[in-house]
Parts: sequence; C-alpha cells; structure tokens
Amino acid sequence: MPVIFASTVLTHLCGGSAGREGAALQIGGGIGWSLGRLFRLDDKDMRLATLCGMSAVFSALFGTPLTATIFALEVISVGVMYYSAIVPCVIAAVVGDRISSLFGIAPTEFLLTGVPEGSALGVAKVALLGVLCAVLSILFCVCMHQSAALYKKLIPNKYLCAAVGGLLVALLTLLVGTRDYNGAGMDVIARAVAGQARPEAFALKILFTALTLGAGFKGGEIVPAFFTGATFGNVIGKLLGLSPSFGAGLGLVALFCGVTNCPVSSLILSVELLSLIHI
Repeated sequence: MPVIFASTVLTHLCGGSAGREGAALQIGGGIGWSLGRLFRLDDKDMRLATLCGMSAVFSALFGTPLTATIFALEVISVGVMYYSAIVPCVIAAVVGDRISSLFGIAPTEFLLTGVPEGSALGVAKVALLGVLCAVLSILFCVCMHQSAALYKKLIPNKYLCAAVGGLLVALLTLLVGTRDYNGAGMDVIARAVAGQARPEAFALKILFTALTLGAGFKGGEIVPAFFTGATFGNVIGKLLGLSPSFGAGLGLVALFCGVTNCPVSSLILSVELLSLIHI
C-alpha cells in the first residue's frame, strides 16, 4: 500500500498522465484485506472486507458513495453481482465519504447545461454518440494494452523502459506546448463540461496515458477515460447539434461504461457526478 501510494504520487508529480482511482482501489482493497487478516476472517469475509475497503476509498476520493459501492461489486467480477456485500459496502462508502467531507474535500461534481427536452431526434442523437463512444472505448483499451506490450518488446529492462517512457512524455509535453495532458486533467474535464474543449484533446490524452501507463508508471485509467470521454463528447456533441456541455457529460459516462464494462455503475455515476439544467 505505501509503495502504490508513493509511486502514484511520483507519477503525478513528474507529469505522468494517469488517474488516482487505481491507487485508491488498491489501497482500499489492501486495507480491507489486511484488517480481515488481522481479525482472522474466513475466505468469504476476507473478500467482503476487501470490497468494503475498495468502496470506502473510492467514495472518499470522488464523493460518490453509491457509485463506489456498485463499481466495487461490478469490477471485481464482471457479470456477477456479489449481493451479500451491498449493505456492508454502502456503509463503508458512506463513512468514507463523510470522513472525506470532514477534511474539507468537496465531492467531484459537474454542472451540465443545455440539456434538451426528450424527443425522438434527441434520443437518436444521444444513441449515435453512445455508439461512437463505444468505438472510442475500444480504441482506448487497445492503446493501453498494446502500449505496454510494445514497451516490453522493445525495451525489456523495466527501469530503462520507465526512463524512456518518462522522456517521451516530457518531450511530447514540450511539443504540444501545454500541460493539460499531464496528471489527471480534472480541470480540462471541468472546462469540457462547461462547453470548452479542443478537437484533438481526446486523442492526445489517450496518447499521453498510453505512454505513461505502458512504461510502468502507476495510476488509474478511469480519470483519463473521463477526460477522453468528456472532450470527445463535447466535440462530437456540437457536430450532432447537441449542447457541447451535455455532449461532454454523455461522453464522460459512456466512455467510463465502455472502458470498465460496468453499466450499472455508469448509470449511478451519471446521477451522482452530473447536475442537470434543462433548456
């Protein structure tokens, strides 16, 4: 747990493109498992303690207790829901969220504007954006996996691989002339949901994240997926005649769903993370 925490901090400190949630889930799961071992729980309860730890830290990080609960249950075993863990995970998630609030950490929240009234044409546009986000989520996952494989093939030494990856990220940052694609990029996500995004932002974020995580740096893929989906949805939403803010919100949730394969969590995330204003 201390190692994943320190390595994730170093990744962000030095400009790597990665999220925080990967470390949060590992740290939370590790704390839960360690406590389970301390109290000599059996295998079933050890698994339950691990899920509670994951839910608690994810909830404390984003301020989304219901999403944290269902996400931990969905992501741990795709297609199988561990129903007996729901109540303990909800309690752990709410406690984690409340403690985070006591430290003055505000929950992550985005305000969508320009939400249209429901119509057949509007539903068709949203469905088309969903299909495009599905294709982009495939591209995102392929890039993450192939970059790691390519690094390993070309540079077998892990330390040299990390050095080369860090150099590539630094050079690319100088080339694009902005630090928008370093770190998690929450400020760029906020701007995209507010209606402003560069057309190439989603592609560059995928490239930066693939170079960072493929080289062995630590962090998560969820916030980069938020970034990619929000900027992509903003740009494509305008082309489809949707509000760029609304398109960004749709893209954020749709890409999260495509990348994690957690549809129920994605629906709940849209409620907890996004506030809507109708036109």
